[in-house]
Amino acid sequence: MAQLKILLTRIDDRFIYGQDVELWNGTVGSNLVLIVNDEIAADSRQWAPMRVAAPEGVWMRFFSVQRAIDIIHTATPRQWILIMVASPADALALVKGGVPITKISIGHMQVGEGKHPITPAVAVDDADVAALKELQKLGVELEIRYLPSSNPDSIQLVI
Repeated sequence: MAQLKILLTRIDDRFIYGQDVELWNGTVGSNLVLIVNDEIAADSRQWAPMRVAAPEGVWMRFFSVQRAIDIIHTATPRQWILIMVASPADALALVKGGVPITKISIGHMQVGEGKHPITPAVAVDDADVAALKELQKLGVELEIRYLPSSNPDSIQLVI
């Protein structure tokens, strides 16, 4: 079986913005963007604006967490994948489900009830912290990086 080409996994609760896709896709060179989130996968009305943001020649797919776990291993060697999830919990579920993620870039997690900021663009609650710590225990490298050209911040220095 050919090894999956997961070029980047990114946590960003804003999902796809034109800037985000263009910048990250231009850096990693993916030709398939997987949006992995149960809510988005169930609501096809949200797909059109995200598809418009994708660069020409880049495929967009919208999967629930379980569907991504079930289907990711059928990817062909020609598929170079950028995975985007909304939360550490979604990323942890993918890793526990056997998706071979070795590194996660965290871009944006908005402030909300029960969340406290750890950087200007990343706010976490206890569940997020627990999921991030478990990802680290499973050997996943974590970094906070806003733009591909930014210097990464190690999550270990923040939590």
